[in-house]
Amino acid sequence: MKITFDANVPAKTDTVVLLAASGPKLSAAGVALDKASGGHISRAITAARFDGKKDAVLEILAPAKIAAGRVLILGLGDAAKLTALDAQMCGGTMAGALQSAKAKAAAVHAEIAGPSALSPAGLAANLAYGARLRDYRFTKYKTKKKDETPEIASLSVVTSEGAASKTAWKSMEPVAAGVHLARDLVNEPANHLFPEEFARRARALTKLGLTIEVMDPRQMAKLGMGALLGVAQGSSHPGRLVVMRWSGGRKNAKPIAFIGKGVTFDTGGISIKPAAGMEDMKGDMGGAACVTGLMAALAGRKAKVNAVGVIGIVENMPDGNAQRPGDVVTSMSGQTIAVLNTDAEGRLVLADCLWYTQDRFKPQFMVNLATLTGAILVALGKEHAGLFSNNDELSTRLTEAGLATSEKVWRMPLAPEYDKLIDSDIADMKNIGGRLAGSITAAQFLQRFVNDCPWAHLDVAGMAMDAVKTPISQSWGPGWGVRLLDKLVADHYEK
Repeated sequence: MKITFDANVPAKTDTVVLLAASGPKLSAAGVALDKASGGHISRAITAARFDGKKDAVLEILAPAKIAAGRVLILGLGDAAKLTALDAQMCGGTMAGALQSAKAKAAAVHAEIAGPSALSPAGLAANLAYGARLRDYRFTKYKTKKKDETPEIASLSVVTSEGAASKTAWKSMEPVAAGVHLARDLVNEPANHLFPEEFARRARALTKLGLTIEVMDPRQMAKLGMGALLGVAQGSSHPGRLVVMRWSGGRKNAKPIAFIGKGVTFDTGGISIKPAAGMEDMKGDMGGAACVTGLMAALAGRKAKVNAVGVIGIVENMPDGNAQRPGDVVTSMSGQTIAVLNTDAEGRLVLADCLWYTQDRFKPQFMVNLATLTGAILVALGKEHAGLFSNNDELSTRLTEAGLATSEKVWRMPLAPEYDKLIDSDIADMKNIGGRLAGSITAAQFLQRFVNDCPWAHLDVAGMAMDAVKTPISQSWGPGWGVRLLDKLVADHYEK
């Protein structure tokens, strides 16, 4: 979908979108179109009992004396309380309605009646942002009915604030592209996206100005990454560690760091999972997908920050060389781990990634993302990611960014009492803590590899795949976390 910002509706427009606040209250453009149609639009509103509530949509076919064949009226709710997120969701709802209406060339009047909490430029840009986020499909492996969802060829955002809208849009479009990249990675089947291929796709981001390093098993073994390599050893696809760097801040300023679990397929290893639903484990690299999309977004919008993204990419398979329950591995930190369950593999991957990141880069903070535990789904469902942290300020900022982007997090406890549950009789720790507090003991495990660095762990098992559908995401892989972390960076760490 091509998005433009225009002063007037383009000539070849088949569908016009009007925004209506609760009441309903049509904007000046809506009133003018109603007058031109001889009251056709207002009569349709009355007949349909359209009230302008948020996400309400009214389709009017072939209004009299209007060149476009269709008018869509989209409810905003209370305009005085309209936020940027509301406008984005509205844009997503609009794009979905346009797809359902099989529109090809659409124009939306980005104006509303009465006072609004958003500037005209903010409204226009956020409408476009939401529409772009909704405009996603993953059909590359379809040979028949390849595109069941009609594509909108063009969307004109009609606004008197074109220059300011384009400026705002310039920083939003790369973030949407990063979300789409993360979605593509999560949606890919594991026979097409294995560790080497994931690393190849990450390396392609050098075109955006990122510096990319890819480490193979020999290099990781030299660094002592026995925890990560232990997970990878059962697969015919060797593991990779990818380091992505964006240097947009002051020279020599400490970077901020993001770390992602990248298990491209998780059978559970020797502690094999049940067959039912195992196909979803192609999405067990959702944390790494988010970090990759985020780094692309930061580079794409030329963020004024130094940032590092580190992803550990492995496949957890149960062949004759696979790690066994009861094995003891030595992590890069020198700490030993008794592997009691090979399906608790993500924390082993992250252990070496976290230690490597804090040791090499000395970052201001680290945030890691991982589809780590089923227990977090039991606790929080699919509405919040679990947040665990050793730093109150970082936790507060993540919570606020989550509310602003609808990628919400909920802080969970860490405490020494839980830490005791992962102490081991034969090693420094074990990789599971028993049936109780499973998400917390996983986080306690990770905390042993961060030293004193401010750190947050996001358990995204309920968010990164098979996600709840929203107006801006209808995808199985939603690209969760890219917008959250971009908002965190933009609000607090760019200088």
